[in-house]
Amino acid sequence: MINNYLERQIKENFPYQPTPEQEIAIKSLSDFLLAPRSETVFLLRGYAGTGKTSLVGALVRTLDKLQQKSVLLAPTGRAAKVFSAYAGHPAFTIHKKIYRQQSFSNETGNFSVNDNLTTHTLYIVDESSMIANDGLSGSAFGTGRLLDDLVQFVYSGMGCRLLLMGDTAQLPPVGEEQSPALFADALKGYGLEVQEVDLTQVVRQEQQSGILWNATRLRQLIAEDACEALPKIKVAGFADIKVLPGDELIDALETCYDRDGLDETIVICRSNKRANIYNNGIRSRILWREDELNTGDLLMVAKNNYYWTEKQKEMDFIANGETAVVRRVRRTRELYGFRFADVTLEFPDYDNFELEANLLLDTLHSDAPALPKADNDRLFYTVLEDYADITVKRERMKKMKADPYYNALQVKYAYAVTCHKAQGGQWKNVFLDQGYMTDEYLTPDYFRWLYTAFTRATGTLYLVNYPKEQIC
Repeated sequence: MINNYLERQIKENFPYQPTPEQEIAIKSLSDFLLAPRSETVFLLRGYAGTGKTSLVGALVRTLDKLQQKSVLLAPTGRAAKVFSAYAGHPAFTIHKKIYRQQSFSNETGNFSVNDNLTTHTLYIVDESSMIANDGLSGSAFGTGRLLDDLVQFVYSGMGCRLLLMGDTAQLPPVGEEQSPALFADALKGYGLEVQEVDLTQVVRQEQQSGILWNATRLRQLIAEDACEALPKIKVAGFADIKVLPGDELIDALETCYDRDGLDETIVICRSNKRANIYNNGIRSRILWREDELNTGDLLMVAKNNYYWTEKQKEMDFIANGETAVVRRVRRTRELYGFRFADVTLEFPDYDNFELEANLLLDTLHSDAPALPKADNDRLFYTVLEDYADITVKRERMKKMKADPYYNALQVKYAYAVTCHKAQGGQWKNVFLDQGYMTDEYLTPDYFRWLYTAFTRATGTLYLVNYPKEQIC
């Protein structure tokens, strides 16, 4: 009886007439929410265009109406902002909710799993394909296994349970072959009962979209393991996907920037090296920026940083992949064989929170994802020489941890990024440059890369310099 009532409420909050597949999902969600045993987890897997976000939006509105507690989480700030917008409910990064910084003086950057003080709360996590569980050594967070820590945190709260949603056709976390948070066997390993639903049917409202038509074809090829030939991209008959010759790129980018803004336009590339070429070209030939750093420049953080937010409550740390806008450049200087800039940054995915920080400028032009280890070591030992007069090693290390140059924020320009960096975000205009393709690149990874890149676009996808034989 109460199951039927809950189902009706979710359907009332659903923006369309549910498909048979969505009807099954709504019934399964109702059963999950009313199950007496809280050690259950719900897996909602859905491909692009299948109504996954509409369904979860309806669920969140229903829970709010019934005064049932829910917490919305996502792996990155940008993904949390997207989630919050479609669910009409605040969303947070996973790290902000489940970790707390240890209070040991000067030991910045060590976070332990928080106590879950909520009770009878549903934790809903979007973009779960991005949740890693690789246990990287040297991680500052908990066990270093994000999925382990998330499960531990949620189920330590009385009557709390977890709903994980995501898309298995997207890229898995860096260094992992699949997305562990979307696989039932991985979750059963925690002693949890798993309920799962797969949404595979593209809904009627999305069937005019060339982006989704091609994304659907790509994930079918991935499922069939048919990744040996260059996939044909269907452009004819669709208004939201365009082939763009290289000589029209500057005009097209300029039009998108003027119409929709820098923050609604992105170039996605295969490598950091290619992204650098784009970033330098965009700054010099479209934005007419002559200085290395200008007010209004769009930056992306290249490495987690715990130093500059230590006394701030708005952000616990600055995560790799977060976007920032330069609001003020006070001065630049060269020290220790590196270049630095004192700046004020604004973080658009955190309610335009502003922060003063010292930037390491060398990473802006590096072809590596962040400062290479050899350069990092050189910076460390050069700064360490300033504290040579301190004989006690522990005290010397404390000074290093408090040094603004050793802790300088590593950033890159963010007009063009790699696909892993774009994952979790959405833009009205996506310019996709897959680069020169040879047979060795034709793997399931490339197809996932292409699928993930396609589905970042909410308006128009521009295929830059695509070979004629790949277009139909």
